[in-house]
Parts: sequence; structure tokens; C-alpha cells
Amino acid sequence: MSVPSMSKSTASKVRPVRESRPRGRPSGAGRGWVSTAGRLEGVSTPAGGPGPGGAARSTALAAPRRERLVGVDAARGLALLGMMGTHLVSRTTADGGVSWVYEVFSGRASALFAVLAGVGLALSTGRTDPPRGLELRAARAGVLARAGVVGGVGLLVGLAPGYIYVILVYYGLLFAVAALFVGLRFRTLALLGGAWLLVGPVVARLVRPLVSGPGGAPTFDVPSPASLLHPLELLTGLFVTGVYPVLTWTGYLLVGMAVGRLPLQRAVVAGWLLATGAAAAVVAPLASAAALGAAGGEQVLQGQAPPSWGVTDLPLALDTFLPGATPTTTWAWLLIDTPHSATPFDLVGTTGSALAMLGAALLVGRAVPWSLAPLAGAGAMTLTLYSLHVVTSRPTGEVLGGEAAWLFHAAAAVVVGLAVREAGLRGPLEAVAARATRAARSAVLRRTPSL
Repeated sequence: MSVPSMSKSTASKVRPVRESRPRGRPSGAGRGWVSTAGRLEGVSTPAGGPGPGGAARSTALAAPRRERLVGVDAARGLALLGMMGTHLVSRTTADGGVSWVYEVFSGRASALFAVLAGVGLALSTGRTDPPRGLELRAARAGVLARAGVVGGVGLLVGLAPGYIYVILVYYGLLFAVAALFVGLRFRTLALLGGAWLLVGPVVARLVRPLVSGPGGAPTFDVPSPASLLHPLELLTGLFVTGVYPVLTWTGYLLVGMAVGRLPLQRAVVAGWLLATGAAAAVVAPLASAAALGAAGGEQVLQGQAPPSWGVTDLPLALDTFLPGATPTTTWAWLLIDTPHSATPFDLVGTTGSALAMLGAALLVGRAVPWSLAPLAGAGAMTLTLYSLHVVTSRPTGEVLGGEAAWLFHAAAAVVVGLAVREAGLRGPLEAVAARATRAARSAVLRRTPSL
């Protein structure tokens, strides 16, 4: 299936279009119809690529901010609530089955979060028109500044007592890697992202025994400021052996950046994302099951998990969670599609579910945007809300427990997100990230001499 109306000549002519207000809505009334609480996180791009002269610099600095797509924010809000659920609700039910929260959200919520990170980066660096020249250097500086803020927040949040594998430091490193690719167009990003999803796990499988010993033992440590004292171990965990290894998760970000280069305000594009994503989400697990069946399935894997992994119930582990560094005792591990396993089948399937969710949210956002206001409010300040969630998860989980704790966190995120959005404000950590982004961009633009 080809992307609708996105030939090279067409893509270069598409202008970013603001999401229109529904007919009949008075001008300026009710901010709930369009997510305006933070525009594009402090990064705006001029209509045309700036040259090296002073006029181009002033144009880049004064470029108007574009309104956020409510569907993107709503999908991000859903990812946040899904991650909260997997952190707070038990993997299993009283009868030993898999809980519905894990069935629905495990692996998919964090993948959606990562794909949308790529979408956001593309939207904030030119949308359908990637930056060039001076603007590209400024955009990269802004992305690196944002990466530093997100990673720094992640290290501090890692000090909180609890049992959550905090994603933020990995997320910051993913941003830093993504800075290399912000100048690419849709087709290149799509091809690179698709290849990364398939090849990245194979490369990781080859590298892990070299850095983690027999079996490719995973790193479960949550990064904190103390981790900086052991930089080699920290980087090894972040790139290769951690729960969200950058070596494989970069594929999510690249696919998201490709999607962000599409004209997402168009219904045909949203429909294409929904259909293509749903197909991948269905085909990948079926292909995994067929491949495992041909290889002997669980019989091949039984007893292949090293003791250091702590896997005592393999069928349950395969249904609920295996960290991104799957065992290296046999190549058959790459055939599973277990949540967080970061195998080709897992990456393709969860990328598909992320694209389908985004497409659906964009379509709903066009038809009845007000219905997405609760999710969009939370989705516009995920850095702040995720950090608060991690810090408060242990005490609220101990007091409320399970689904009650999840409902409390979800309700708090929605209420706070809506309040901040309706006040026309950013979340506090989002404001810090936006300020750092603007400062980094401005530093590049201002120190370049005019001709």
C-alpha cells in the first residue's frame, strides 16, 4: 500500500495547515476544541528554509508557532495512561491468568510513547518540510537540548523508591540519536525505520554476548545520578542490555519521524495510518506464532532462559513481559513477540498498533475534537505527569493497590492536564524543555555571521 498523495513533488508543496475549528463554534470560544495549551514545544520553523543571512535568522527566530494536532496529543495521553496501568496493576489475575491491563497495554503503551516522540520531533522541525542548512543545525541543537533536559529529569526521577523501569533516560538518549536524522524526508525515514525494526534486533543479538556475558543478561537497574560514576556500564545498559535498549528502540523513533513528515491534518493520511498499522499489528503476532511452530515453539525455549533472568514461568513470561535484551542462548528467541522483547515481531507489531492508534485518534480529532480533550490535556504534558506518576507510584500503590491506584493516577493526570490546558499553560517540565530548546536554537542562529 502506498502513502496517499505523497510523491516527492507533492510532498515538497504541501503547506502545514492548522487544524480548523468546527463549524458553528464562535471564534475564540472554548479552547477545548483545539489543543492549544502548548504549541509545538518551543520549536517553530519558518515557512521556507532560511539562508545564512540575517533576514533568514530573524525569520527563524520570529516564526509563528503552529497549533498542536489534538489527535497526536490524545494518542500520547492514552500512551501515558497505559504505561501507568502496567506499572500499577498486577500482571496476573487471581486464577493465574494474564490481567486485561497487560493484555491491552503491555509493550504497546511504551511503543506508542516512543513512536509519538518521533512524530513530535518531526512536527517541531519542519513538519512536511525538513530543515536545511542553518535551520537544520539550529534544529539539531534544539533536539539535543531537549534530550539533555529529558535525560536529566530521568536521572533525578530514578532516585524515587519503587519498582518502575523509568524510561526517561532512554528517551533522552533516543532524542540525541534522532538529532542525526531530523533533516531527512518521509521516504528516507520510512525506509530506514522499517529496516531498523527488522535488523536492529539481530545486531543487538550479536552484540549482547560481547558486553554482558553468557546468555546476554539484561540490565534492570534504573539510571540515577550515581550511574554517572560508571559511564561505560550506564551506556551499555542504555544502548544494549537495558529494558528499553536504544539500539533497537531507535526504529520506533524513526518510524514516528517519518509519520510526522506526512500531512497529518488530512483524513486520507490518518485513514492510511489506521489501516496499515492495524494490518501490521495483526500480521506480526500471527507470523511469530507460525515461526515458533515451525521451530518447535516453547519446547525450544524451555530451559533456555539463564538463571540470571529470574524466569520461573516461561509461558507466563512470554505472555506478559521480557525485557528488551532477550536471551542469547538460541536464535529462536528472536521469533517471539512478547511485550518488551524487542524482537522483529514485537517491534513490527507494536509499531503497527501505535500507528493504528494514532490514525484513529487523528480521525476522531477531525470529527469530534472535543471528545479527546481529557486525553489531549494529559498528552500535552506527559513529561511532567509521567515524572509525578513515578515519584508517587509506590505510596499510592501501597495505600490503594492495583486498579484503584491506576484509576487514581489516570484521573489525576486527566484533571491536571485539562486544567493546565484550559489555562493556556505548559506543564512545568515542558516549559523547562521548551526554554532549553529555544535557547539552543537561538545560540546557533545568532552566532552565525550574516553575509
